[in-house]
Amino acid sequence: MFILIIITILVSYLLITLIFNKFNNKFLLEKQNLEIIWTIIPSFILILIALPSLKLLYIMDEINNPFITIKIIGHQWYWSYEYTDFLNIEFDSYINNEINLNFRLLDVDNRLITPFKIQIRLIITSSDVIHAWTIPSLGIKLDAIPGRLNQASFSLNQTGIFFGQCSEICGTNHRFIPICIESINTNFFLKWIKNFNSLNN
Repeated sequence: MFILIIITILVSYLLITLIFNKFNNKFLLEKQNLEIIWTIIPSFILILIALPSLKLLYIMDEINNPFITIKIIGHQWYWSYEYTDFLNIEFDSYINNEINLNFRLLDVDNRLITPFKIQIRLIITSSDVIHAWTIPSLGIKLDAIPGRLNQASFSLNQTGIFFGQCSEICGTNHRFIPICIESINTNFFLKWIKNFNSLNN
């Protein structure tokens, strides 16, 4: 309030001074050239900023030869994952409710296993309502919209476990739809694929 009072007093003083000022200039409003210049120059600067930004946006959206394509389907309130490149591996990922976990309400029963230093394409949709597949530490946020496919590309540069949650208010159990990615070595990933296929056949 103190700052607002100071600004109000200052603006009021300037307006009163302008109204009761004895000095005037009949050519004050006749500067079309100046107005054209201070309109065109900022527009030109904005165009110079926008063109490289648009180019960068399109480059970021390009997906060049991904090693894996993972399809993600959002449900109320769990995620389904499909590795269609490897004999159609499919599984659901529910929250792990064990009390003794280190990552309570963040860990899941079936983690999304990905190799690191590999280009991965994600395709996401939803089966019921709008969800948002978000992992803040990786800078990934994808909206899962029923009847629509969204895609993104990413590559992990280290092994580890990365946690996220649905960042769209998708219903009463919205807080119980966590995401867990486990990044592993490519050789271990191929062994995991082989073991998964042998267990399910």
